[in-house]
Amino acid sequence: LTSSDRTSFGRNYFNRPSAPEQESVEEAEERAEILADALAFKKLAVDYAHPEIGVTSSDPTSFGRNYFNRASAPEQESMEEAEQRAQILVDAAALKKLAVDYAHPEIGVTSSDPTSFGRNYYSRPSAPEQEDSKEAEERAQ
Repeated sequence: LTSSDRTSFGRNYFNRPSAPEQESVEEAEERAEILADALAFKKLAVDYAHPEIGVTSSDPTSFGRNYFNRASAPEQESMEEAEQRAQILVDAAALKKLAVDYAHPEIGVTSSDPTSFGRNYYSRPSAPEQEDSKEAEERAQ
């Protein structure tokens, strides 16, 4: 029997004895998972063995900041604490002024209050003497 059809001489590349063994989908997924675990273990081993290599991150969410609960955020104070702190600062400023006045008597007293320059027209030495009501009654009689 002679055949001249080309397809009768074709080779089956999938089932021939010299073909590499084909793996199933489950085996391929398991192999990929094992390789991913091995890669993760290798990265952890390098991180542990070389602490001088810094941590690098390219995830943009790792650079976000929480301005309210971050460790370097100043503590929020209540209104009572803010008022108390303001009063303490006012008292400290007054004490500082008193300390400077005491430590430097050569600095004169300066005043810009216009009432401190006013004249008392009733009890000044050059004012005419005022008589009280008893004296006025005696003079009237």
